[in-house]
Amino acid sequence: MQTEFTIAQLADPEIDAANSILRNCVHCGFCTATCPTYVLLGDELDSPRGRIYMIKNVLEKAEPASAKVVKHLDRCLSCLSCMTTCPASVDYMHLIDRARARIEKTFTRPLADRLLRSLLAAVVPRPGLFRLSLIGAGLARPFKALMPGRMKGLVGMAPRKVSSASAGDRPQVFAAEGTRKKRVALMTGCAQQVLRPEINEATVRLLRRRGCEVVIAEGQGCCGALVHHLGREDEAKVQAQANIEAWEKADVEAIVINASGCGTTVKDYGWMFKDDPAWAERAAAIAAKTADVTEIMSELELGDVVPGDRPVVTYHSACSMQHGQQIKDPPKALLTEAGFEVRDPAEGHLCCGSAGTYNMLQPELAGQLLARKVENLKNTGGEVIATGNIGCLVQISGADWGGQGDNKAPPVVHTVELLDWATGGPKPPGMD
Repeated sequence: MQTEFTIAQLADPEIDAANSILRNCVHCGFCTATCPTYVLLGDELDSPRGRIYMIKNVLEKAEPASAKVVKHLDRCLSCLSCMTTCPASVDYMHLIDRARARIEKTFTRPLADRLLRSLLAAVVPRPGLFRLSLIGAGLARPFKALMPGRMKGLVGMAPRKVSSASAGDRPQVFAAEGTRKKRVALMTGCAQQVLRPEINEATVRLLRRRGCEVVIAEGQGCCGALVHHLGREDEAKVQAQANIEAWEKADVEAIVINASGCGTTVKDYGWMFKDDPAWAERAAAIAAKTADVTEIMSELELGDVVPGDRPVVTYHSACSMQHGQQIKDPPKALLTEAGFEVRDPAEGHLCCGSAGTYNMLQPELAGQLLARKVENLKNTGGEVIATGNIGCLVQISGADWGGQGDNKAPPVVHTVELLDWATGGPKPPGMD
């Protein structure tokens, strides 16, 4: 793609990086076939290629984006399926991130939109506040019909039961069982420890069983993904810096992450701080140590599997897992080794509609994607659905499966919960 940035514009490292990305695009259109919003809407402006053209114009003109441009960029899920498909290796992820940061700084959104985004940015990354907000939403559920717009959907998405805080998420060190092979930090996350604390508990058991000393580092918090995808890059950097400092002090060989959305962001810390001399080297070192739990378990090997019957598993690969981190085989290989029959759904490359805060900001499109995903999952005949990302787990768990009996919704669990169960841990929630 030909660009027309001025020499003065290219002196800005962010514009220079965007220029390099834009010039790699050859307009081939391969990305359109795998873009969820283009598949749904058939609008070129809702395809990666169309969005790239709009981003180019916004950055070159150095003017605030129009409401029309913002609408189509907001509809992007950041699922990164286009990057998996692209034959020219266009770095769409960093391009859309740059566009969102510019929109956040130069475009004035409607008041209701600003308030909702500020609410999400303030509440979700803080587990205590998030837990209280979910309890409040549960109390407000009987009055949902009286609420305006997207607030109605937010209240409806709140779980009917909110788990208590797990003692395992507090700063501490869990000793390895047997000979210590590794000292690792576990990122406990923000939303996950509220919505499904059993995931972290299963991860700790699994790692300890395979000889890992597991550190829950003091000072760690949200990875920064939520505010980063809202265009709030300064807030994202503050959250990332807190994690970098916490994990440096923990003195570990690896940072283990069991939410693939967080993993994609932490592995990208090097890029986030590439132009900051004070943080670039430190951020890159942390990113290099970061691994999804299935990567670590593939390295350590699963170990002894408890004999017993296993349900058929449909594996839903989160976009941040298969496209963001390019991790495709390890989760399924581990499940197979644990004795599960693993099935893949059709259109497995398409997003379920969760995508961080997308299902809250774009509920209509998210609902259409979820309905499509449910049909494909249902057609596999699996008895349980496994995934490696809390957003997908919550999104699919809340879907309407259309009835009882054979149409009853199967339990949705995290991959590590099944691996933990197969190697001596408790049966995952909802499978009793």
